[in-house]
Amino acid sequence: MPELPEVETVARGLREVLPGRRVLSVRLGKTDFIDDPAALEQDLPGSTFARIRRLGKYLLLDLEPRKTPAEQTSLLIHLGMTGKLSVCPPETPVPLHTHVFLALDDGRELRYNDVRRFGRMALLANGAHERVLGGLGLEPLEISEGEFRTRIQARKSRIKAVLLNQAVVRGIGNIYADESLWRARIHPEKIGARLKDDELRRLHRAVQHILREAIRLRGSSVSDYVDLDGGRGEFQQKHRAYQRDGKKCARCAAIIRRIIVAGRSSHFCPQCQPAPPKRRKPRKVAKQRSRKRALRSRSKAKR
Repeated sequence: MPELPEVETVARGLREVLPGRRVLSVRLGKTDFIDDPAALEQDLPGSTFARIRRLGKYLLLDLEPRKTPAEQTSLLIHLGMTGKLSVCPPETPVPLHTHVFLALDDGRELRYNDVRRFGRMALLANGAHERVLGGLGLEPLEISEGEFRTRIQARKSRIKAVLLNQAVVRGIGNIYADESLWRARIHPEKIGARLKDDELRRLHRAVQHILREAIRLRGSSVSDYVDLDGGRGEFQQKHRAYQRDGKKCARCAAIIRRIIVAGRSSHFCPQCQPAPPKRRKPRKVAKQRSRKRALRSRSKAKR
């Protein structure tokens, strides 16, 4: 799934071509990923794109108000797993699974293609922005070290799950969580609330370094992701943990391992990222279990 660097790359491409462009017409194919297809068809024609924003993994294509500034409307787009945007002449061959066509006043089309249709598209107006996006956490490229530490230490979940929680910080997914934890030398199963200050300092720096480097290299193309022009990113060549299980660690030559954390594949170096110590079971619980085992053994002996 495209994460912050990939979505930012697409946003930067859109900023070069969309502001000031007016939508002449809307043509839709399959619409099961669109909140209100009729709203797009009826309300989008005649609108002019004002600016392009990214909030976490979401794109917001803000439209110029038609009447008063309070009537701010935006086209929200989430690329899901396989969503792609392109701006091209209308005679450009149409790939399969292209479901949205916006005819622009410069003669080109903004197209949305999505094989699996796990993305989302919606026209947000009159306060709907807060209802839809109000639960998102802070921007990881802007969050201070102190705020980052406070948010992580408030969570008793494993740190990999905390980084994936969009209510804590927005935009980080599986790729950049694995890469940040590897760079910070933190095991993905460590509990966020138990991380020490120096670990959180390293992690804060690692997250921002990894994301900025990934944006510079236009994202990671490990599956379907391409930018607005159909080009592949290059950051996958810099991966040090993600999907490298069975390969040597670039730092210590130990073998990268893969485990499941919070239902997601997690890749780490067992030497550079030592596992947290296993917590001992309370003595009372241990005694109870020992007593139950003894009783079972006696019962089997009698048989």
